This record gives sequence, C-alpha cells and structure tokens, in this order.
Amino acid sequence: MKAFLTYFFGAGTEPEFAIFTFAHFAPILLMIGLILVIAKKKDWLRSFRHEEVLRWIMAFVLIVSDMSYYWRLVGSPWLQPGPVENLPIGVCGWAVIFCSFLVVTKKQTLFDIAYFWLLSGSVFALLTPTPLTYTGPTRFRYYQFWLEHTMGYIAIFYMIFVHGMRPTVRSAFKSLAALLVIAAIAYWVNTMIPGANYLYLARPESAPSVLDILPPNFALRTTIIVLVILLMFFLAYLPWHLKDRREAQAKQ
Repeated sequence: MKAFLTYFFGAGTEPEFAIFTFAHFAPILLMIGLILVIAKKKDWLRSFRHEEVLRWIMAFVLIVSDMSYYWRLVGSPWLQPGPVENLPIGVCGWAVIFCSFLVVTKKQTLFDIAYFWLLSGSVFALLTPTPLTYTGPTRFRYYQFWLEHTMGYIAIFYMIFVHGMRPTVRSAFKSLAALLVIAAIAYWVNTMIPGANYLYLARPESAPSVLDILPPNFALRTTIIVLVILLMFFLAYLPWHLKDRREAQAKQ
C-alpha cells in the first residue's frame, strides 16, 4: 500500500504525459460537454429547488481541487520542488479560489477577475499543460490539475448561463489591476527565492510550453507577455461587445 501511495502521489523521472493526445484532450472535451449541458439546462438549473446547494458543492470542489495540490506537497516530503517553491502565487490557483467564492456570493468583482484571468491566462495551461510532463493519468497530480483547471471554466460559464453574469469594459480594467498586483508579488518573490519562477517571469519552463518562443531577456519577455495578455483580454471581451452592438442595432 505504501508503495502504491508513493507512486500515485509522486512524479516520474521520465516524461509520462504528451500534449495533443487522448490524455490531453479527454478532460477538455469533458469540460466543454458539461458547459454545453449547463447552457442547455440553464432554465431548469435556475429554478432547481436545490440550486444553492449545487453551488456550495461546486465551491467545495473548487477549493479542494486547489488546496489538494499543496496538501500533496506537504504530505509527500520526497517531492521536489517542495511547498516553498510552490507558494500560492499564480493566476490559475487564485482564479479557482475566486470562483469558489463567486459561486456562493455572486460577487461581480470576483466574476470580473476570474473571467479574464481564466480566458486570458489559464487557457494556455489547457493548451500546453507543462506541469504534467512527468505525471501521467496513473498519478494524482494529473487528476488534480485537470479538475482544478476545468472547474474554473465550468463555474464561470455556470454563472453566465444560469445567473446572467457578464463582464464589462470596467471589468477588464479591474481584472488587469489585480493581475498587475499578483505579477508584482511574483516578481518580488522570484528575486527573493533562488530558482523561483512564479508566473514564468524569470525564465522559460524546462518542459515544453507556449512560453518557449519568448526571448530569455527579462524586459523583452515581460513586454511580450503584457502585449499578449492585453490581446487576450480584448478577445475575451469581444463576444460581449459584438452582442451589445447587435442588440443596439436591433433597437434602432
């Protein structure tokens, strides 16, 4: 039993996960399927007598999916890097935490931040899940990663379809301001902890990712990242802009 737990909660020394394979696409397709079901059943979900309980369950799953990552590191001291090198200073983790409070409180500010962070930043984690390189479908980290990253999107679209929440132009500025705060913290921590690479600001990752195409020079690298984020923010808001424009033209 101990050997199984050590293996299941551990990480391999050889690559076990490859992008653009069944193990990569299956969780994403499942997420899309659930979002489509939510969109189709939105009226039923809105009037469901236990809808609030459903949101509390969703919040619980979101919190556990994020915190179990740190519980694993604390409970598995043989894993490297350890908890000190994996402090909660990241877009994906905080977006999930914001989503857990969002589904319970329905706070617009939480929606604003999480919406743009997920659709402008976490989407790259879905495209190139670098942290899974040495942990395939036979290990805990694989399921924790996909549950954490897909549940954020499910929560956001649940609030859009079932509770009618949506972003505005002001939402983008609030989300960007929050991102700048966490980026400043990440930069400071990167300078304080040797080898730290929070938000991938210090250097490219060792495993293949979309960030490999960026130059190692900090100033140029940061400039490109900022420009890409601004573009992603624009694309995330574009459907709502087009929707508002169509509705305005229809009223004329």
